[in-house]
Amino acid sequence: MNNLTVFAEPKLEFANGGILEHPRDGLTLFGPLDSKTRPEELSYAIIGTQSGVAAFGDFARAITRPILTDDHLSDVLWPHFPGFEEAFHAGLSAEPAWTEELDTLDLKNAATERDDHKRIFEVVSIFVNRMKAANVSKTPARVFVVVVPDFVYTNCRSVSRFPGGHGHRISKREQRLRPLMLDFFEAYEPEQYSWSLDFRYQIKARAMDLGIPVQIVRESTLRLAGPGRRGGWRQLTPLSDRAWNLSTALYNKAGGKPWKLHAVREGVCHVGVSFKDTDVPNTVCSFAQMFGDDGDGTVILGDEGDWASPRKGEYHLNKESAARLLSRALKSLPDKKLKEVFLHCRSPVTEEEFAGYQAACPEGARLAVIRVAPERTGLRLYRGGAQPVLRGTFWPMSPKRGLLWCSGFKPRLRVHDGPEVPHPLYLDVQHGDCDLEQVARDIFALTKVNYNGCSLGENQPATTHLSRVVGEILASHRTLRNCKSEFKFYI
Repeated sequence: MNNLTVFAEPKLEFANGGILEHPRDGLTLFGPLDSKTRPEELSYAIIGTQSGVAAFGDFARAITRPILTDDHLSDVLWPHFPGFEEAFHAGLSAEPAWTEELDTLDLKNAATERDDHKRIFEVVSIFVNRMKAANVSKTPARVFVVVVPDFVYTNCRSVSRFPGGHGHRISKREQRLRPLMLDFFEAYEPEQYSWSLDFRYQIKARAMDLGIPVQIVRESTLRLAGPGRRGGWRQLTPLSDRAWNLSTALYNKAGGKPWKLHAVREGVCHVGVSFKDTDVPNTVCSFAQMFGDDGDGTVILGDEGDWASPRKGEYHLNKESAARLLSRALKSLPDKKLKEVFLHCRSPVTEEEFAGYQAACPEGARLAVIRVAPERTGLRLYRGGAQPVLRGTFWPMSPKRGLLWCSGFKPRLRVHDGPEVPHPLYLDVQHGDCDLEQVARDIFALTKVNYNGCSLGENQPATTHLSRVVGEILASHRTLRNCKSEFKFYI
């Protein structure tokens, strides 16, 4: 075990060249990276019930002012929030550019339909139809804020199971057939059986045509009371923490860039290749998530096909489709010399796939394919004392394989992630020549570019961490071909 290495927490860059490891520290002291090009006023449109709209108004007014951490809580773990304008150098009005209040009874009626597809489709339609009206009116909004009542959250997810309701449930077989045929009496819309069985994924996909990102927030998340559970309310983090996370997400979706990785290697890009089964038998959607040396994320839709392998959980493209996918990804990069391309995949990559990817690389650029997946053998690492392994610990097991702990004890926060022993990521260089330690450092750095919150770092790199979310949105409707490339439309 003498070859263990502990990487330092990757640094981030903010306004005026400020460099720190925690985004909350950097935004407080320096402000967002794009201080010169930032949106001066964050305009938004809001859609929700009367109570939801009122709750967001109260929350927006609260975050325009400093929010101090309660005395009984650690201000290291839960830093004070300095106020939206102080942190992001942009204004946030408590009054939205456009407001639409939904009828709670209509929403509850739609959310208690027993047919899963019909229930979620009708609930999403209520929101999307109002969003279309706002877009038609040329509302100068940079982001749609969708305030979701908790009963919608409870009833409109893929894991939702609730007794009662109205209408009737249909069998899995009928669910598969309905998108392909009309009912004799036209008692249902075949389209609704083609979308994702999750409110979040479906509304992101259906609203993408409008060209305005969507920020979804549960109504109970906007509660201004403390984190304790009272009267059956859900447990929440302190108000300062929720202010940091929601403010960062809104700022990014409004067109701002809060931070970027510091000291990245020029001419290097990282591409995550992923797959998602569609509702059509033997048809799988392929897509890529790419991050250049500036840290910006891009989503690229690939070919559909029978990519599923006989081995469960594995997918393989043919040479032509692999070349097209990577070629589309690299075309979206700024026009500059590309030196190295790193592909991150969950599935093993065949020689045929690698040949396709290699054909898409520009002359002179080196290509390496790394399998990045959770370690499955149950291997765990322990260290002396009461705290678990440090985040950033790297164990090279061979020149091509190693384990990387992106979760674990975080000295900056003086805490560790959750009650379980941290699980490592398994890194396997399957094709190409590269330095395994440099690969691990790059992957560790990519845990810090998720702008949908304001955390020290995730437990996976962005190239694989958000693949399920992106895949669900891309595959939720097979005719979705005008998908946006910016990451802010998916997170």
